[in-house]
Formats: sequence, C-alpha cells, structure tokens
Amino acid sequence: MRALLSVLFWIIGATAFAQPAQPDYAREKRWADEITPAILVGDPVYLALKSGHKFLAIHTPPLPQAKARAGVIVVHGMGVHPDWNLINALRSQLAGQGYATLSVQMPVLASDAKAESYPPLFPEAAERLQAAVNFLREKGHRKVAIVSHSMGARMANHFLANGGAVDAWVSVGISTGVYLQPETFKAPVLDIYGEKDFPVVLQNAARRGDAIQRNRGSGQMSIAGADHYFNGMEGELVRHVKRFLDNATR
Repeated sequence: MRALLSVLFWIIGATAFAQPAQPDYAREKRWADEITPAILVGDPVYLALKSGHKFLAIHTPPLPQAKARAGVIVVHGMGVHPDWNLINALRSQLAGQGYATLSVQMPVLASDAKAESYPPLFPEAAERLQAAVNFLREKGHRKVAIVSHSMGARMANHFLANGGAVDAWVSVGISTGVYLQPETFKAPVLDIYGEKDFPVVLQNAARRGDAIQRNRGSGQMSIAGADHYFNGMEGELVRHVKRFLDNATR
C-alpha cells in the first residue's frame, strides 16, 4: 500500500510539474496600474483575447498630427512592459517620425522565471500580436510593421512562422541568436544588433544574415558601441529603424 501511495504521489507531482507555465496576469495588472497614470506620450488601450482577458497596449498617433506612414507594433523583451526604457524610446520617437505606434504588453512570467520557460507562452503572444495587427488595420493603416526586441523578437518570429502577416519586421537582438522557420518569412526583415550584444546574438549573426537574404528588401546591421539594451544609443537605433521602415512600408 505504501508503495502504491508513493507511486500515486509521484505521478501527481510529476503531472503538476509538467504543466506549462501560465502567464502572470496579476503581474501585468500591477504594471498597468503603475505605468498608465504616468504615460506622457500616447494613450492606453485594452485589447482582448478570445478568452476574454484584456491586455494593455499604448497607442500613439504620429506626432505632430498627420497622416501616418504606417502602423508599427512595438514588442518588448522578457519580463518587462510596453513603456519600458528602450520600448518607450521606440514607440514615442517613431511616432515623432510619422508612424502610428502600438506598444503591446506581451505575456510574462514571474520575475524569477528563466528564458527557457517562455516558449509555452508563444501561442498567446501570437494571439496578442494578431489583435494588435487588427487594431491598426481598423484604424485605417494599410501597412503594418513589427519592431521587436530580444524575447519579443522570438515571440514575433513565432507569430510570423505560424501564419502571422505584416509588411515589415525589425528584429532587434533576438535572444536565441537564430530564427525559427525563416523560409516562412514573406516580408522584408531588418536584423539589427549591438556591437556589444549578448554572445549568442553575436555568434549567430552570419547565420541570421544568411537566413533573411532571400527576402527582398531585407538587411542586417550592427550598431557600433551598443549593448543588448542600446543604453544611451536609443536614438541611433530609432534612426536606423525609421530608415528601414520608410523603404519597407512606402
């Protein structure tokens, strides 16, 4: 009997352990409550998943008010939010350059979660990105692009490799250093990373460059002196992103 109970407890424990990680919606809400009152550029909006869960996005029309060149979805990296440092710079400065931006809260885990725990969240990430595309299309934007950073680039990659469609993709320092199913990419891709980026990003740069070369209008560049987070070099990153988007979405 004791042996049988031990086996049952082991099975129950193993089953619980095997359950995929679930998004930390409470953490998302805490961030939303914290950052929305402090938003200076743009307006908070809430998009809905099929499950009914609503998630924060920050919509910023082009500044000054004018007809937008295109809509741009801005996607943050692991364990942060849609107004975090580099993401704030991208979403606000691109709006200042004539683009309508939508910075989207992606699913997150607890603060101590490791990167390898995130892939089970990718299907929900893809659903969020599709909701973001739909939002911008409904706003009248004929062209929609994605600008994504680090883990956010992995999420965007999953979206595009599984039927998602946009007109251009900027992948900034994709955190695995490689692309999933690059043969499925239909839009031009800009692969951009810092000279002092993470080792895995640097070591696989040539492989990424080869993966996107068949896509007309695609390119790759390293920004001198920049680290993975482009600390102090946000404006330089925005300048290169804008140049690519101007060509890819015209």
